[in-house]
Amino acid sequence: MHYTDMAAGKPYRIKTISEFHQLRGLPKPEHPLVSVVDYSAIRHSSEFNVTSWTLDFYSISLKRNSAAKIKYGQQEYDFDEGVMFFMAPGQVFRVEINDNIPVIHSGWMLLIHPDFLWNTSLAKTIKKYEYFDYSVNEALFLSEKEEETLYNIIQNIWQEYHSNIDKFSQDIIISQIETLLNYGERFYHRQFITRKKSNHQVLDQLEKLLADYFDHEDLMKSGLPTVKYISDKLNISPNYLRGLLKVLTGQNTQQHIHNKLIEIAKEKLSTTDLSISEIAYALGFEHPQSFSKLFKTKTNLSPVEFRQSFNDN
Repeated sequence: MHYTDMAAGKPYRIKTISEFHQLRGLPKPEHPLVSVVDYSAIRHSSEFNVTSWTLDFYSISLKRNSAAKIKYGQQEYDFDEGVMFFMAPGQVFRVEINDNIPVIHSGWMLLIHPDFLWNTSLAKTIKKYEYFDYSVNEALFLSEKEEETLYNIIQNIWQEYHSNIDKFSQDIIISQIETLLNYGERFYHRQFITRKKSNHQVLDQLEKLLADYFDHEDLMKSGLPTVKYISDKLNISPNYLRGLLKVLTGQNTQQHIHNKLIEIAKEKLSTTDLSISEIAYALGFEHPQSFSKLFKTKTNLSPVEFRQSFNDN
């Protein structure tokens, strides 16, 4: 396969790990379904800049590079620190090389074809690792100690499939991959907490977005904001936003939407003479009883009881 065979403007699909090795100037893989690649050995050229890529296999990578950017979703990332990416089959990404800057490639890449997971526990459980969805929006930034931990696991995987393959090999490699994924989950959780500045900016943006929505939208026509609407506006995947909010506030996105809704409902109940039905419709509910049920769930009072208790005070 040569670069000239690729169609510009359309994501180029790499179907096998062997094809990836060939395209990137690497030796033939030792194992057709799993491969650890030294990032410094990959062929890089600005000629690939015109092409977006999609893989038919999982890619887990940690890269450092002073002359390249990777773009997926709406974000770009430099390789000037330890940045880790988790990509599931079918996700589109693009790597852009700057030929004017001396290139110092480093890092590693683990490629796993879904066929390797057949008849293993990981075939089903790999879908629980939500950061494969995050990859279109949020990379994982690692400390040197975290990098070392993951590198040791990668070395174990490499050594295992370079040894004499026997009936234990697949199970051992699978267990190492699971360990790698579990550490990834731990490090993402740490990132939610330690990147406080950017995370709290997201909380501030969420608060403003909800306030503007309830203030300016015609809710009788548009209805309540959806989780997808919120995540799209914040340029964060729904799963990442949910995980971030859970760690920082203990609540998910839907609960934040409902909290803002109840806050506005309380204001209307206490400062206007609008009927319960009028308030429900104004807040985007098709049925007033749905509004009353949610309000009671959140406050332990019905809208009527809340209004009476407020007036009694």
